[in-house]
Amino acid sequence: MNDSIVGTGTVTRAELTSQPEIWQQALDLAEHHRELLPAAGEKVLIVGCGTSYYIGDSYAYLRNDAGLGRTRAAIPSELDWVDDDEHIVVISRSGTTLDVVELVERYGETHRITAILGDTDTPLGRLCADRTVHLGFADEQSIVQTRFATTVLTVLRASIDQAPSTLVDDARAALAAELPVDPAEVQHIVFLGHRWSVGLAQEAALKVRESAGFWTEAYSMWEYQHGPISCAGPNSLVWFLGDAPDVVADDVRSTGATVYVDDLDAQANLPLAHRLAVDLAALRGRNPDTPPFLNRSVLVTD
Repeated sequence: MNDSIVGTGTVTRAELTSQPEIWQQALDLAEHHRELLPAAGEKVLIVGCGTSYYIGDSYAYLRNDAGLGRTRAAIPSELDWVDDDEHIVVISRSGTTLDVVELVERYGETHRITAILGDTDTPLGRLCADRTVHLGFADEQSIVQTRFATTVLTVLRASIDQAPSTLVDDARAALAAELPVDPAEVQHIVFLGHRWSVGLAQEAALKVRESAGFWTEAYSMWEYQHGPISCAGPNSLVWFLGDAPDVVADDVRSTGATVYVDDLDAQANLPLAHRLAVDLAALRGRNPDTPPFLNRSVLVTD
């Protein structure tokens, strides 16, 4: 282990621990943001890359399940079609993600487009100047997104009345709770979600991979027994973001894996996963503020 970087990650730690206050700030602006975001009955396409896509996927499930209009999430490089009447919502912390910029340029004259950004002095900020949800107060110095992504989800949930009154308190509880497992005793982590929390499971796993370079997986809870469970064992942590039905949890326990589930809102599990990711990074001699091979904005396009 490289002793010179053990104990770093102070920027990421400060950002992840600020989430309750940042979420509250977003909730205080909920009515202002609601005016810009899709209204009930609109068809919605929500577009983003990496973390932004996973957050968009969670919102899509919530909005569909609330009966507010057909909603789908897409990665711009994999997008097959855009319907003429879709309200396009793009998410980008940096405002510079090139394939998202190109999509907005392509459809800006024909579609209603709303951008959720961390920085408006950017290509996307200029393209969507009159329809931008600016979350500069949630922007980050760290390469790895923590509070920006969860604040975007807070804004989106509030816009469809799906943000529970306990959300901020649950975030505080997640920051005060013991970690689900001793970071030194785990070798493998699986995050499981259902419907809207599948995107959160993917996001939690991504944080652990980005920060710590650690073996993590994420699945729909009901898919886990269809093969992936074969990798579980005594040094595995299987983390349910939401309910843990006995029919799944009992099978997981039979592998020797540790099962973790709590009573917090599924979104509030992300700050807890962020904490575990940073501690794992320290054990592995990595600086989660600046993980290898990653940049704040990905500018590569086809």
